[in-house]
Amino acid sequence: MRILFIARYRDASMSRKLEYIAANRNMTLRHVIPAFWKDELVQVRYRAATAIPLPYETQPIPLIGSSNDPHRAFYRTLTFGLHQFRPDIIHAEEEPDSLAALQIGIARKLFAPKAKLVLNTWQNIDRPKTRSVKFVLGSTLKMADAVLCANQEAVMLLNQQGYSGKTAVIPAVGVDMRVFFPQNAEQAPPSETQRFVIGYVGRFVKDKGLFELLAAFNQICRPNLWLQLIGDGNDRQALQAVAQKLPCNTQIEFLPPASPADIADKMRKLDALVLPSKTTAVWKEQFGRVLTEAMACGVPVIGSDSGAIPEVIGEAGLIFPEGDIGELAHCLDKLSRSPLLVADLSSKGFNRVRQHFSQEKIAQKTLAFYKELMT
Repeated sequence: MRILFIARYRDASMSRKLEYIAANRNMTLRHVIPAFWKDELVQVRYRAATAIPLPYETQPIPLIGSSNDPHRAFYRTLTFGLHQFRPDIIHAEEEPDSLAALQIGIARKLFAPKAKLVLNTWQNIDRPKTRSVKFVLGSTLKMADAVLCANQEAVMLLNQQGYSGKTAVIPAVGVDMRVFFPQNAEQAPPSETQRFVIGYVGRFVKDKGLFELLAAFNQICRPNLWLQLIGDGNDRQALQAVAQKLPCNTQIEFLPPASPADIADKMRKLDALVLPSKTTAVWKEQFGRVLTEAMACGVPVIGSDSGAIPEVIGEAGLIFPEGDIGELAHCLDKLSRSPLLVADLSSKGFNRVRQHFSQEKIAQKTLAFYKELMT
């Protein structure tokens, strides 16, 4: 089986899945990757000559447009090397309503018409669309033989849009458990009086509910409680200004973005991680990768009920109604006062990631889907 895999991965922990897939016997895989990536958190330039040897070929191609724009950017190529590679499956982790997906679909039709086309979607809300976006979406869904979805609501949305091809809930990116793993298993959970560090990792934008997190932390602040906000974004200065006015401001830390390995180290030093996302008219949480990374590190998680968060956490964490500061404060207080609950959720979270969200498990599910698609 020959797979042309097109995905905008920006670090090795994201692409570990491909190593597991490519290690399968009778599998040949080529990864088309953006030659340059830049977003609020990282900046990466891919140089094939200095890359670590991999069990598959990597083909860097520049993008036209912003690398972190999932809809309007497309690749600076006409063929994607399809006529030479001759894939059985073209798997493009691009949204069906994106220019890149349309570009890849047209290239498949011209240069590899017998190849199956698989797309990916994270979208779990039916956003208003212009006529041109509706045209792109309708065209790519007609071209796609299958669409892999990050959450169950995405499957339902595809059905509402009239898609009748194969679908499955297989998140595009799992957790690299070579990077994200727990502290020493023999280390005891924090006692009720020890320093207890609550963390957030990600973008500093209003959709992530960080102003509500500050307010909730302020309600329960005790001398042994600390809050670390790790990341960056447009709301950094506004968040810092709000935090500075709180009585507990000396117990709130703002830390810059870091590499996956450094983030994993920082996560292992947390006692809890919170993802307090809030639904808007055009977005709700589509997966919450940071939750699975924290769970893999043995860190208990608290999430709002926005979008796919409850689907990801399951019974392995605490859920509160999005935007409800009082309930978020209650969850933070409850966890910080119960070493037994910390230990229980830590164990449940780690096992849930290993069983459902590790890169190895995601690779197994993806490979099984390929085989089903080709039969």
